[in-house]
Amino acid sequence: MHLMMILIAVTVAWWLRTSWNAPIGSWNLRWRRSLFLFLFPPLLIFMTANALVCMGTQGKMGGMYTDSFSYVLALICLGFFAILCIQLGFQGWKSVKSARECPQRNLAGRQIRLLQTGALFAGQIGFWQPELVISQGLLQTLSPVHLESVLAHEQGHYHYRDTFWFFWLGCVRSWTAWLPNTEPLWEELLALRELRADSYAASQVDPLLLAESLLLLVTNSPVSSEVCCAALGSSIVGNRLEQRIEALLTPPQPTPEPQIQFWHNFLLAFLPLITVIFHA
Repeated sequence: MHLMMILIAVTVAWWLRTSWNAPIGSWNLRWRRSLFLFLFPPLLIFMTANALVCMGTQGKMGGMYTDSFSYVLALICLGFFAILCIQLGFQGWKSVKSARECPQRNLAGRQIRLLQTGALFAGQIGFWQPELVISQGLLQTLSPVHLESVLAHEQGHYHYRDTFWFFWLGCVRSWTAWLPNTEPLWEELLALRELRADSYAASQVDPLLLAESLLLLVTNSPVSSEVCCAALGSSIVGNRLEQRIEALLTPPQPTPEPQIQFWHNFLLAFLPLITVIFHA
């Protein structure tokens, strides 16, 4: 019976992931759909594994005896996720430690870390309370007005706590790399994260200035990793750059607050926990 629960959870997760197709609609609609398809399937598998561990290896469910195989499988699944989180957390800690070794400066009333490199880079590095890291090359290249647009974009990442949430989404990405469309959905979420930060910045500075700053970064390789880092220059290759420039040059759309109904959909992933009641 427990093995049947695992098969059902994996089948539903696989089916949901295969339903993803080319993104259409506004960036807010794309964000909600992509986040649901990216997060709900692994959450369903995770909750199923937790339910099996809670029920243990003894007893009956639905008139059928349980076995130790499904229990061990669930433990391996949860243990693998824990190891991935620890590994990515350690990588993130090393990035934070490296950023804190950079000298601290005051820039336009903001505390920043100055990266001693000629490459153009600006990004938030950290978890819940990230630090703004800006390269010497960026300060020397951009004019004050362009630099202000870059700071506004990075403030958008800080406002939405992108480094913290995308750390956990990155753990989910590594854990479910075997599910279909994991990488396309991850890349879509990264692009939408930048569109959201662009929209935040466009409400405070001239969008044209931010678009010009983006173009300046196209030929420069980002000096960052994906772990706990949200940088202006991430995901600006190919049609993503076109999407961001086009969004900045069109009239800005208001950023709606997350709707409670959207998060209610995720409650369905907790249904496997109810099966613990029927275990005897």
